Amino acid sequence: MKRPLIVLACLLALAACGDREAERQAAAAAQAAAIEQQADELAKKYDSAVVSNDWDMARIHGVALVSQYPQSQAAARIGPALEEVKAKAADAREQRRVEALWDYSQVAAKGGTQRSAAILSKEPVDVDGSGAKPVQLVFRDHPEWKRSSYLVLQGGDFAKECYRSCNVTVTADDAAPKRMAADRPDTDEAIAMFVSDQKALWRLVRKARVVQVEFPVKAGGTRTVVFETGGLDGSQMPGWD
Repeated sequence: MKRPLIVLACLLALAACGDREAERQAAAAAQAAAIEQQADELAKKYDSAVVSNDWDMARIHGVALVSQYPQSQAAARIGPALEEVKAKAADAREQRRVEALWDYSQVAAKGGTQRSAAILSKEPVDVDGSGAKPVQLVFRDHPEWKRSSYLVLQGGDFAKECYRSCNVTVTADDAAPKRMAADRPDTDEAIAMFVSDQKALWRLVRKARVVQVEFPVKAGGTRTVVFETGGLDGSQMPGWD
């Protein structure tokens, strides 16, 4: 009688072990399925952001996906393209930054509306020994005075010869420098100097990421200012493009 009982006990033990292994495998499969499902949810958000060219959100969802579910099929699919998405997100952030550097204005003026687009220099410049101050570049469209472009100083002054006529040197990105005629109006209302060919200057600014302007100053010599112009919105100045 003992031998059959022993055999039966062994069979029951083997069955129990088999059940536990089956349960373990089933639990592992369920966990793997849950991970794939969660990864797929992030992947859908990633794909939607890519289709919408929302590179910041695509980067956020993509990074979360590959870091949280690195072994998932979704991570394997998007992984090769993620570095490109990160680069596009960085470019988009940079574009928003340079766009925010421009200040646009529309004010009522005799005969209609005056429009302007203005930007401050990347770094302040000391033009007279009193300390570094920002320099402003302005494009203006006035119903009576028509279109113009000019530099505005916060202190100091432009060279005396500019009250008659002088030149500024403009460099757009890595292009060769261009000399442009300029003149400083004989007025104390503002320390401003007009660049005569506003059309040419506008064209340079519209195409360039960075524009440098070198101008003569009353204190002697020249100063150079840098403007990060790549975010200029041409639609704010109708008819200029």
